[in-house]
Formats: sequence, C-alpha cells, structure tokens
Amino acid sequence: MSDQVRRTVVVTGGSRGIGRAICLSFADPDTKVFFNYSSTEAEETEKLVAEAGGSATGLRVDITSEGEVKGFFETILGETGQVDVLVNNAGIARDGLLVRMKEKDWDDVMDVNLKGVFHCTKTAAKAMLKKRYGRIINVSSVVGATGNPGQANYVASKAGIIGFTKAVARELASRNITANAVAPGFIETDMTAFLPENAKKVMITNIPLRRAGTPEDVGAVVVFLASESAAYITGQVIHVNGGMYM
Repeated sequence: MSDQVRRTVVVTGGSRGIGRAICLSFADPDTKVFFNYSSTEAEETEKLVAEAGGSATGLRVDITSEGEVKGFFETILGETGQVDVLVNNAGIARDGLLVRMKEKDWDDVMDVNLKGVFHCTKTAAKAMLKKRYGRIINVSSVVGATGNPGQANYVASKAGIIGFTKAVARELASRNITANAVAPGFIETDMTAFLPENAKKVMITNIPLRRAGTPEDVGAVVVFLASESAAYITGQVIHVNGGMYM
C-alpha cells in the first residue's frame, strides 16, 4: 500500500447519481476509493474524483454474486491491505402494483438491494474485524420507513436494510465498527428524472424545505458517518429528506 493512502473506501454503485456523489465526497489525497458498477459510466467517476484531488478505481462487479464480491474485495485488499469504510449504495427499482408484480421483479430487487448488501458487508466485515476498526454506511430510503404504493419490492428491500443495519451494529460494535443507514428522500437522480414535472411539483410542496435533495446532500452525511466525528453513532437511520418524513 502507498504510504500516502491512509484510508480505503468502498462504494457500491458508484458510477452515477448518489453513488458518484459519495465517491466525490471522499476525494482526498490520503483516501483511495474503489467502487463497483454495472453501467458504462465508471470512467467519468474516476475522472471527476481525480480532478477533485482524490483517486478512484471502478470495477465491474455483480454484487448479487458471492464469488464476484469476494474477488472484488480480494483485489482491494491486495492493493491497499485494508477496508476502512464500506458504503452500500447500489440499488435498483422494478415498480408495479403488488397484484401485478412479477416474481422476477421481486427477486431482482431483493438480490441487488438486500442480498448485495449482505454479501458486501459480510466480506468487508472480515477485514474490518482484523483491524478492529470500520465504518459501514447503508443507503436505505425514506420509503423504507413510510411505505409507498407500487413499490412493495423496493420498500421491502429498503426496510430490510434498516433492520440489517441495526443487527450488524450490535454484532460489530465491540470491535470498534459502526453501522448506520442513510435514508434519502426525493433526490434529483436518474431514478427520479423520469417523473412528470407536475408530479415533481406536488412532491416538493410536501417537503418543508421546498426543494428536492441533491446527491451531494446525501454524500455529505455519508462522509460524516464515516468520520471520527461520528465515532459514537451506530445503529442509527439518518433521514436526508428535507423534512418530508419526521
């Protein structure tokens, strides 16, 4: 490992949207960021992090595959020898009313959103336990707390992340490893860009701060939870939603 790298950060789903903003939030000469991706936009994230003074490497990894996740972390440990921070951000949506939802749409969402978190956390935790230090931040969603019609699969996966986070926090606390969840609300990303303008306006009127959130709003909270300033915070859900859910 380079003498200049003091911290290794792993972000899942880092090629765009909230994931890219999280990678950029960790841009620092002393930090090496690794992220997985499934799209074709990884090079842009690497470029932007470099321009911000950091270093990032994207690897195409299927987080639903235990074998690929193990290979992912073996590569990271081979280069830096440590995993200090894990941000489980990757997620997909396959919306539809429950009575019409296909089993595959349920399974696909659960595999990426929840099983992927399981695989990555389990593997990263082994490295963190050896070091007796770690920060795990899982990206949930406001709908994991409130529910949302037409998203039974997505909501279940995001609610599952909250429960998973609390269990992991209790299991790992004695080894100086914290686990927390961030629950974004209405954030301006590719996933929300398709919504009609009228629908966006209605949603914003229900947000006390009267605006949609940005990926950078989420990234700032993730970086805080990964810092020493948050060393006494674990098992918590931090809602980043402008007040739409309190």
